[in-house]
Amino acid sequence: MAVGKEADMALADKETEATVHDLHPSLPTPQYEAVYSAPLHRKLKSRHIQMIAIGGIIGPGLFVGSGNALHLAGPAGILISFSLVGIVVFFVMQSLGEVATLIPVSGSFTEYASRFVDDSVSFALGWAYWYLWVTVLANEYNAISLVIRYWAGAQVVPQWAWILIFWVIFIAFSMLGILAFGEVEFWLSFAGVIGPQKIGFKYWNDPGAFADSINGVARTFVIAGTLYAGTEMVGITAGEASNPRRAVPRAIKQVFWRILIFYVGTVFFIGILIPWDDDNLLAAGSRTARSPFTIALSDAGINAGASLINAVIVIAVLSAGNSSLYISSRTMLFMARNKKAPKIFSKVNKAGVPWVSLLFSNLIACIAFLSVSDSAGTVYEALITLSGVATFIVWGTIGVMHIRFRQGLAAQNQSSDTLPFKAMWYPYGTYLALATNIFLIFFQGYTAFLNPFSAKDFVVNYILLPVFVILMVGYKLWKKTKIVKLAEMDIWTGRRDIDRMDKQRDEETGPEDVKKKRGPLKRAKEIIIG
Repeated sequence: MAVGKEADMALADKETEATVHDLHPSLPTPQYEAVYSAPLHRKLKSRHIQMIAIGGIIGPGLFVGSGNALHLAGPAGILISFSLVGIVVFFVMQSLGEVATLIPVSGSFTEYASRFVDDSVSFALGWAYWYLWVTVLANEYNAISLVIRYWAGAQVVPQWAWILIFWVIFIAFSMLGILAFGEVEFWLSFAGVIGPQKIGFKYWNDPGAFADSINGVARTFVIAGTLYAGTEMVGITAGEASNPRRAVPRAIKQVFWRILIFYVGTVFFIGILIPWDDDNLLAAGSRTARSPFTIALSDAGINAGASLINAVIVIAVLSAGNSSLYISSRTMLFMARNKKAPKIFSKVNKAGVPWVSLLFSNLIACIAFLSVSDSAGTVYEALITLSGVATFIVWGTIGVMHIRFRQGLAAQNQSSDTLPFKAMWYPYGTYLALATNIFLIFFQGYTAFLNPFSAKDFVVNYILLPVFVILMVGYKLWKKTKIVKLAEMDIWTGRRDIDRMDKQRDEETGPEDVKKKRGPLKRAKEIIIG
């Protein structure tokens, strides 16, 4: 029976290929198509995908970076910036989820940009996204070198040594096979998510709800963008999911609620736990810093609790570093497979791990060592600004990609009603997210123009814009790429094996639309664990 099923599936493969390429001769040939099917192991389950996404965003950024945001904007300011960016994230995830559920490939939106917009956009987007995660990783090294020195015994070890220790640990975790990686990431993320306990209510009146009026709010948009960066990991991990058609929509829906609970809830609580002018918060000029949670517990005299929270933060760094290396290496792998990066980065080992891309990404993240010679707080703010702007660029491009995808469906007489997952409130939500991202790219750095003008802040806030344009235009001129015509858009490659997989799963386990009754405890468990 098994042999018969395999023969039927192989025959279906050939028939589907013939049909698709007969109807759409402009699409890639099966041989070219193999480039898009990187030999990564599709073993990630739904709970792995959900926790990889949530672990990537609930890490040192939330535990330490939120303190920096509080210092800059005050409790009301960070609520405004984090809530606004949270709305943007919701619609970006809807856009990405619609396409990733239909076409789950390892390149995700980097490949979609090539198929639906222009190959030059894919080139610039791929490098921007890789850079985003390398700077996030450098942030994590910087953060862990700060918070681990909370313990007196850890202060004996110099800052550069802690960065080096965690550099090795991150590489060791990331060299695991994809299923083992998923399990490690799941439990590290879970430990980091359930750790903090909130206490106390005060400080909105004294020293106040805003630290620097609208200026402080503007400066925290990039922090919110960086700390939310990682939700789009669901699109990347779809290429290694065992059943993307079910796992991706579920992960997208649940990640949104976790963001609402953990991020908006967290920034609200830290605003009533400690004042924004606390000397222990991370700020420019800081050489040491504590998490807002650690500060609150210490101030309350609960030193054992403060030590426990600091331990949770260390675990969260392991999780977040794991996620950062995962995404940066997979992005580099896809770029190399498509001749947008040196070929050597396409190498994988027997476990399906792109080890060359991993090592290279981690080496570049050694820019974190700059914090040893300069103020760690200054380096942290610069890195988080760069990664925040990169995040807005990536999210904006995802919006453009989604709009083009829908236009391509219409041009090829394909109904959106057949999509397995449809973006909520399209087109309004997608256009709103796109416009907001463009606005935030420019608005986040306007404080550089205030008197006196800061050339350093101007460069940090806006340098990525000309770099992105140069990469895109340069590649376009070099490769003579053209904007993809809607009628020739490839909306087919990567679908058919998923369709057959779902059919086979339905035969074995029953169709997805047969829902089991779930009680409140079951639903709560799914929101927290997956």
